[in-house]
Amino acid sequence: MARPRNQTARRRQLVEAAARVIAERGLTGLRIKDVADAAGLSAGSVSYYFPDLDDLLLDVHHHAVDRYYWLRMKAIEDAADARDKLVRLVEQGIPDDAADVMGLVLYELHLNASRDKAHSVLMSGLYDREVSLYATVLALGVTSGVFAPIDDLRGVAMNAVALEDAYGLHIVGRNQSVAPKEARRLVRAYLSTVTGCDLEARLIE
Repeated sequence: MARPRNQTARRRQLVEAAARVIAERGLTGLRIKDVADAAGLSAGSVSYYFPDLDDLLLDVHHHAVDRYYWLRMKAIEDAADARDKLVRLVEQGIPDDAADVMGLVLYELHLNASRDKAHSVLMSGLYDREVSLYATVLALGVTSGVFAPIDDLRGVAMNAVALEDAYGLHIVGRNQSVAPKEARRLVRAYLSTVTGCDLEARLIE
């Protein structure tokens, strides 16, 4: 088989196709052929780049983790006020609905963390980066005088990420009792309480 000129682009195409399949069908019974069909290629082409399905899944997980984190970073970069940054973090941290591709892929692949060290490293790394992001925004708010936390900043950040993950799991799991808008409000309510700052007011301004 002829080697394509841009192998990086082809690998990215396959990673994105695999992510779509995972979001639609989950990991159970996933085959190379499913990815090939989604990418419009032959199964042999997929195997050329990823002889082992596990290698492809690891690349999908790595890509999803990086993309999710940098989307969160980009969402807050132009907000000068720590309160607005915090509100935007919450907005980005809760999936919009059960069809949220990024959320579905991350939750599916995070399940592999209990069985595979490489997936565990990716899941743990994303968690640490998210906690650090929250802690940085909280520290900015303390420095600027808008936050007066009643708990240590890392503890607040850890709780915020844990709440996002918990609500997100119920949303992508189609739990009709958990609506994204209400989940975001509840996370903001927690952060308002522990920072001594009414974040709901930032939605009006």
